[in-house]
Amino acid sequence: MIMPEGIETADPKRATRKTRTGEVISSGMNKTIVVQSITRVPHAKFGKIVKQKKKFYAHDEENKAKTGDTVRIMETRPLSKLKRWRLVDVVAK
Repeated sequence: MIMPEGIETADPKRATRKTRTGEVISSGMNKTIVVQSITRVPHAKFGKIVKQKKKFYAHDEENKAKTGDTVRIMETRPLSKLKRWRLVDVVAK
């Protein structure tokens, strides 16, 4: 089964989960990181390419990621009020 870019699945019966790549902007909380993801999209009216920033709260079980690291996160069940993502791996230190 061929999956679109950014979507992974381990089991064919399970729903596909989104993945994002971004930079860790905060790692001060225990087992939680804040990841900023930047996407480039065309402006709705003018068509110019603009950057959109979005912050994601992600679960980091082993406290591996530090501020400034580039990481990959994956969608998961709600873990707290804001955490809906989990750390997959650290791409670059």
